[in-house]
Amino acid sequence: MATLYRMILVSRSFRGSMVWSLAAAIAIVAAPIPRGYGDEPPTREEAVEAMHRAVAFFRDQASAGGGYVFRWSEDLSLREGEGKVGDSTAWIEPPATPAVGLAYLNAYRLTDDPILLDAARQTVAALIQGQMVSGGWGEKIEFAPRDRARYAYRVDSKDVGKRRNTSTLDDNKTQSSLRFLMQLDSALEFRDAKLHEAARFGLDRVLDAQYRNGAWPQRFDGPNNQAEVPIVQASYPSQSPKTYPKQKYDSFYTLNDNTHCDVIATMWEAWDTYQDPRYKEAAVRGGDFLLLAQMPEPQPGWAQQYDYQMHPVWARKFEPPSISGGESQRAMQMLLHLFRRTGDKRYLQAVRTALPYFNRSLREDGRLPRFLELQTNRPLYLTRDYAVTYNDNDLPTHYSFVVKARLDSIEKELNRLESLPPDQLWPPGKRKSPKMSDALAKAASQRIDSLDQRGAWVEKGKLKTHAQTPGGRIISSATFIKNLNVLAEYVAAANR
Repeated sequence: MATLYRMILVSRSFRGSMVWSLAAAIAIVAAPIPRGYGDEPPTREEAVEAMHRAVAFFRDQASAGGGYVFRWSEDLSLREGEGKVGDSTAWIEPPATPAVGLAYLNAYRLTDDPILLDAARQTVAALIQGQMVSGGWGEKIEFAPRDRARYAYRVDSKDVGKRRNTSTLDDNKTQSSLRFLMQLDSALEFRDAKLHEAARFGLDRVLDAQYRNGAWPQRFDGPNNQAEVPIVQASYPSQSPKTYPKQKYDSFYTLNDNTHCDVIATMWEAWDTYQDPRYKEAAVRGGDFLLLAQMPEPQPGWAQQYDYQMHPVWARKFEPPSISGGESQRAMQMLLHLFRRTGDKRYLQAVRTALPYFNRSLREDGRLPRFLELQTNRPLYLTRDYAVTYNDNDLPTHYSFVVKARLDSIEKELNRLESLPPDQLWPPGKRKSPKMSDALAKAASQRIDSLDQRGAWVEKGKLKTHAQTPGGRIISSATFIKNLNVLAEYVAAANR
């Protein structure tokens, strides 16, 4: 790249009529290198070399302090997570930092390639730099000293003072971070003391944040002392306001964006990893909360958010109190998982009760409304001005108000589990090793051919938080994760 830039400067100095642009330079460097092998499958060595180039580019040029964001412009000048970020900020929500780290680790498990393990360790080091004193993670990690000073990162100081110390369970942020830490801790056989301590500290703080009825809040900055809150079954409020009340909701019991189910899954993984009974107990209590949170007839589903009286309540201005067709399906899937882990038939009965209701609630297009009005069961939508309505002709575009129905697959799994003998419920089947196939070879060849000279996978697209995307092309963490997995599977299959 540097050599090419020097050529451009020389061309400008000695051939003034020839105007080269930085965009043109990027286009040349970013051009894919064709393999030139026709229809022949790539060799193992070609796949390994491509994987190494892709990892080197992502580690050395795309990362910020070892962490990652959602998307970059092709020239890496613009970056974004859910919002705009600079080049000294990493994002937490998948498919950003923990998801990329887990992709490195999974690729290492497939290939035993030390370069991938090194990349995973660099990513976990970045996550440890962003762990809060409260034990979890916020939306992002700041690495520039002036920006870091605003946050209570525990590696900097245990004294919180006026620094922001909020850990969030929203959008799988803290959960995905802990699951990556745990899996790498296990892969390293618990020999990395700093990593092991960070994982156990974070898990224990999530335990402290659990309410005594088994729920978790959306965010926390310390233990939840809710001894005075009664453990009661969910019920309908006497009134359900249709206008946004602008109240704080982050301490309420939260299923929104599958937060609660993600925490239960994290606790089960913690139990599997460390065999600490507290984690298993927390997972079971979380499952029992799902039973408490199931609404009574005529709508035996689940809301996104509950107050301390176990009434569905508003969250954000486009999330009214209602039964959720989205989060309820994830709740049913988690209840089936809980049955597999415990054999407790109460979890099956909750799903068996909910399925007919949701089948009756399907739209004409076979999908489910995200929101169903309490008591009446009429589908609720929001206008672009965020007014509650019964019509779906003026929806905001940033949110899914209609979701895919997965009821058939849930019922199929329910019937399968009911027919299994208790000794076959758990553990699940072993993960199968990748096998070579024409489809896998073709997919690997496509990934190799689409790498540019830098080692980047570039695709058409635009940044959501920037007015313009240079060249209309982006680099995406989600694409990197998928493509790295394809190459790792190909290498693993070639090794057999």
